[in-house]
Amino acid sequence: MTIQNTRLKTAGLLLLLSVLAVPLLVPTVTRAQSTSDEIPRLANGRPDIQGTWDFRTITPFQRPEDLADKEVLTEAEAIAFEDAENERRDRDNFTDTSTTGDYNQFWYDRGTEILDDGRTSLIVDPAHGRIPTLTDAARNRNQLRREAAQEAAGVEVRPLSERCIMGFNSGPPMIPSAYNNNVQLVQTDDFVLIHNEMVHNIRPVKMNASGHLEVPRKWEGDSIGHWEGDTLIIETRNFARETAFGNSSANMHLMEKFWMIDADTLGYEFTISDPTTWEAPWTVMFPMRRTADPIYEYACHEGNYSMAGILGGWRRLEALGQTGQQ
Repeated sequence: MTIQNTRLKTAGLLLLLSVLAVPLLVPTVTRAQSTSDEIPRLANGRPDIQGTWDFRTITPFQRPEDLADKEVLTEAEAIAFEDAENERRDRDNFTDTSTTGDYNQFWYDRGTEILDDGRTSLIVDPAHGRIPTLTDAARNRNQLRREAAQEAAGVEVRPLSERCIMGFNSGPPMIPSAYNNNVQLVQTDDFVLIHNEMVHNIRPVKMNASGHLEVPRKWEGDSIGHWEGDTLIIETRNFARETAFGNSSANMHLMEKFWMIDADTLGYEFTISDPTTWEAPWTVMFPMRRTADPIYEYACHEGNYSMAGILGGWRRLEALGQTGQQ
């Protein structure tokens, strides 16, 4: 089951043509968060991080196992990797016709290049570039989720993305995905708003608040921000339950950093801690580049129309005694 990307087709075509015509230029991100004197600033002196930012890349989230301890690719290796990865991901090359399948390649907007620094994973800690091992508690929780989804007793057990509540790359935290890799930031003295194009998720960040709210708990958690020099630090706690981020739970503690690398490049880093899910904290980092494109409406048709069909199908399987066989 996939979520329909409902950008206007004309706009999607223009975007596709622009991607084909202009190489994706993603500046190298350094962990030393130095900034330029030429970055835009607000009247209060803070970096002006407002605008729409594009974070698409085909750099793997986790380092592929066949690359083992290779943290960075050479230029020749990067070109070969990009060619092979773009070929592998090209939906127009898929030959499996046994199911309804996926969208064709026209609808994808994941980019065509890895990061300029040649990293083999977006994960920078642990050093092996892979997510730490799940705890026993997390594996048991996942099993219960799968069983509940198979029973399909009602809407409340279906995944959040399927219900169009939260979706894919919007997290939180944000990660590059198949399309709609755009986020709009709006900034005032009291709030920063993080508006993801994916499923129109909007997360308010309270600046310099005294503490996190225990109730009401929200899908995107409770976010508090503050500035450390020119770096925006956002801490998010007290999630209602899992987000659209894989294996997350209500116990997830999320720390995010935003900083201007230059006037048109925004650094983004997040660290996740959750002892009930992963055996150690871990960190991801990648750049976002400024874009003049607007944020498009993302109308999630599955949540609007298909839930009755999904549950109706399960009721039919129950009547036939075929549940639990999927």
